[in-house]
Amino acid sequence: MSAAGAAGGNGKGRKRTRTIKVDALARVEGEGAMKVVVRDGRLETIELRIYEPPRFFEAMLRGRDFTEAPDITARICGICPVAYIMSATNAMEDACGVTAPEPIDRLRRLVYCGEWLESHGLHVIALHAPDFLGYDGVVQMARDHRELVERGLFVKKAGNELIAAIGGREIHPVNLRVGGVYRSPSRKELAPLRETLERAREYALDLTRWAGTLDYPELERDYVFVALRAADEYAIQRGRIASSTGLDIHVSAYEEHFVEEHVERSTALHSRMVGEERPYLCGPMARWALNGRQLSPLALEAARDAGLEPVCTNPFRSLLVRCVELVFATDEALRLIDAYEPFDPPSVPVVPRRAVGHGATEAPRGLLYQRYAIEADGAIREAKIVPPTSQNQRSIEADLREVVAGGLDLERDVLRHVCEQSIRNYDPCISCATHFLDLELDRA
Repeated sequence: MSAAGAAGGNGKGRKRTRTIKVDALARVEGEGAMKVVVRDGRLETIELRIYEPPRFFEAMLRGRDFTEAPDITARICGICPVAYIMSATNAMEDACGVTAPEPIDRLRRLVYCGEWLESHGLHVIALHAPDFLGYDGVVQMARDHRELVERGLFVKKAGNELIAAIGGREIHPVNLRVGGVYRSPSRKELAPLRETLERAREYALDLTRWAGTLDYPELERDYVFVALRAADEYAIQRGRIASSTGLDIHVSAYEEHFVEEHVERSTALHSRMVGEERPYLCGPMARWALNGRQLSPLALEAARDAGLEPVCTNPFRSLLVRCVELVFATDEALRLIDAYEPFDPPSVPVVPRRAVGHGATEAPRGLLYQRYAIEADGAIREAKIVPPTSQNQRSIEADLREVVAGGLDLERDVLRHVCEQSIRNYDPCISCATHFLDLELDRA
């Protein structure tokens, strides 16, 4: 069915002025507004306006020691602090000419799997599933689908426990640092996680099978996909930046190919790809399109059984892609735990120098880029942070344009809901980008 048809209902009075307002968009992180103008029965403009004030993290970092950047940037988001820690760490090690040895790299990948589990698990079951099952929220949904909700929350809990075991606590972990960790966990400390992760993997498979049965709205988009790519694995904690249009660059060349621009209607910057008119998309669908063949055999089998095509261009089916990544993250975490050996020392020396460093990782929502200029004494001179949600804003607007154009006859509340659902496809962390959604529909 079409995106408009999925919402259902026909509206009347197309020529009269109608205003639709949503003071706070539910089931996302953040606030903002959207304005839709329809004249003579045609969509004229659609604007996603981010009005939350800037949070000034880049200015806050100036003058601080380079070792503090991971802990400070982690406070940008309580849902994906590991992503901020890792991108900042990569940038600082790049500036100082340090490459983390393999045991540290593997442990970083393992804790990152925990973040994918807790973030994707929360989004799939608590934030997005109610849209597809016809509920206002997860509490109402749990009355009729208790087992489904419990399984999704168990997967999230498994991720939280994995982060705590390595990072020292579930939110804003404290054991991660530039150069490695403060203490490497023992095999005995990680061993109890196996049973939890094995159960989480079974639940992730169940969620993938369930997601494959959903009746998704029909909406196909011509995306430019952008994600990290690694030669030897499904990229998470490191890699080169690649695109579906043939881009293949070192992370340090990011700002030569991607720029941020101010738009009058928003306090958040919009990112675009140099020389490309189409908005680009980062996140699970981009990772799947560019790197899907590198997933574990179990995850690939689950994707095939659920009917996920090799390249997914329907943003509503991003829910299914996230479920497949849940299967992979549990599978990968179990593999890394089985191969893990404690290492000593737990970190390598990182001596500051006057330099510029670049770092990027794959946050649950997509590519997260950071750049730092530091002085010889380690003081941060300049900082730049580009989160995935700000990169996806133009793509969100393009999706909304397609959805609204196909649903001009819908009742006000129905149109509002399908717009909200379209935004939730991205699992936007607007506190990272600065923030949604007041919908104003002006039919003149």
